[in-house]
Amino acid sequence: MKIGIAQINSVVGDFPGNAKRLLAAYRECLEGGAELVVAPEMALVGYPPRDLVFKSGFVPKCLQALDYLAGEIREVPLLTGYVDHNHPNRPGKPFRNAAAWLEQGTIRHRVWKTLLPTYDVFDERRYFEPSEQPAPILWNGLRVGITICEDIWTEDFLQRPFYDRDPVRELTAQGIDLLLNLSASPFHLGKPALRRSMIGAVAANAKVPVVYCNSVGGNDQLVFDGHSLVASPAGRITAELPGFTETCRVIDPFLPAPAIEPATDDEPSHLYQALVLGLRDYVTKCGFSSVCLGLSGGIDSALTAAIAADALGPENVHGLTMPSGYSSSGSVDDSLALARNLGIRCDIVPISQPFDAVKAAMAPVFAGAPEDVTEENMQARIRGLLLMALSNKHNHLLLTTGNKSELAVGYCTIYGDMCGGLAVISDLPKIRVYQVSRWLNRHREIIPWNTIEKPPSAELRPDQKDQDTLPPYDILDAILELYVEHHLSPDDIIARGHDEATVRWIQRRVDLNEWKRHQAAPGLRVTSKAFGIGRRMPIVQRFIG
Repeated sequence: MKIGIAQINSVVGDFPGNAKRLLAAYRECLEGGAELVVAPEMALVGYPPRDLVFKSGFVPKCLQALDYLAGEIREVPLLTGYVDHNHPNRPGKPFRNAAAWLEQGTIRHRVWKTLLPTYDVFDERRYFEPSEQPAPILWNGLRVGITICEDIWTEDFLQRPFYDRDPVRELTAQGIDLLLNLSASPFHLGKPALRRSMIGAVAANAKVPVVYCNSVGGNDQLVFDGHSLVASPAGRITAELPGFTETCRVIDPFLPAPAIEPATDDEPSHLYQALVLGLRDYVTKCGFSSVCLGLSGGIDSALTAAIAADALGPENVHGLTMPSGYSSSGSVDDSLALARNLGIRCDIVPISQPFDAVKAAMAPVFAGAPEDVTEENMQARIRGLLLMALSNKHNHLLLTTGNKSELAVGYCTIYGDMCGGLAVISDLPKIRVYQVSRWLNRHREIIPWNTIEKPPSAELRPDQKDQDTLPPYDILDAILELYVEHHLSPDDIIARGHDEATVRWIQRRVDLNEWKRHQAAPGLRVTSKAFGIGRRMPIVQRFIG
């Protein structure tokens, strides 16, 4: 039996557009001989819809679109995700995360999601009521088990068991011949390999073929990477769709097939592709067609510009280099060289005169006070003002260019270099910034090698270097990973051999700068724990440890 996998990119709340995408993918699969087409979780809705579901017209319009879609499905069935009402006479949350089996112009079956994740970036119990009892559906002599995303994430593949139910076991106990999973599983580093292991284990335990259809595309801070999979009853992965791109493929999961070679998860490649996709979708789905950013001659702004040029085309990227009296000539030269390599526009707007004007204006108020970090921040804020003006004048979306290491410890200026609508690399630690930049230069120089090799500096005071203020980045990033991503206490981190004074300094800086991160632009999530929707720390708190 040939099954079409429709790995599509949905837009949250765009029911007409998503229905058109589904129909186009459905027809492409029909041309490939599909006898059944499977689409991702909430493919008709876009994931995650969050509190949009509470709007009085949201679910009714979703159901209206589902009825239209069902009327167009005549040749073979389509299985797609959507949002439904909970039964008005049932207790619990008002909605269901659902899948609809559309066949011969009607909605033949409705299936509810059983396991509702409420951890990290997920908050589904806020909205949805779980299925009471999953049951197979009968189709063409087969008993088909249908699951939705989290339903197949067993305790073996979570850090700890979150649920006292196992939908796959409940289905296999009733007897199934095939297991389908509609998914919207967001990307983070290492996730594709984890999914392969999980899908293989699920298939081997259930002793049936598994077809796993994952969403692709960027929605706000989340990037969905696709990498849809097919596994044999023996637990071998027999097919994998490409990552980070919309695509369809028709596969017969019942035919004997050899295991495919495990994909080599090239970490820099995956990170770069995720950031390109996330930026492209954020910009275009928000209605913009172009972006601007500050080019400092440093590696962070250079990598951000390269991602933007790849995502949107170089003609849609406008750089501004804004030298001060402390900027080296090499910083301007490196910015211009980057612009030439990428084919983007770069204008030079010096900030010395505005900086002198602001200092003169504030001189009576600051009388008797020596210059300090205040004057450094003035320069960053003048640059933020100029970039926001460029954004307003030409309707560019302004990109911020700070990395995760700096954002973690507050080495950034609120209302200065933090100005913008999207923080492209804010989940990329500095060491990863270097890794991805070198990978990008693997065939030819895109980011000037001088930018990669020179010591990083904010250039806001004479002879300034990042390492005057921060620990070496390899040490900083190692400690940040333990503290932010793995939630280890300072004592636990020190016990692993890290210097106590350094650990205490980093811990204090992370905690003190929570207020900054609450005002930061949304960033694209590419690690297992990003600052943003998946990390909810109070600003006002006194816990140390």
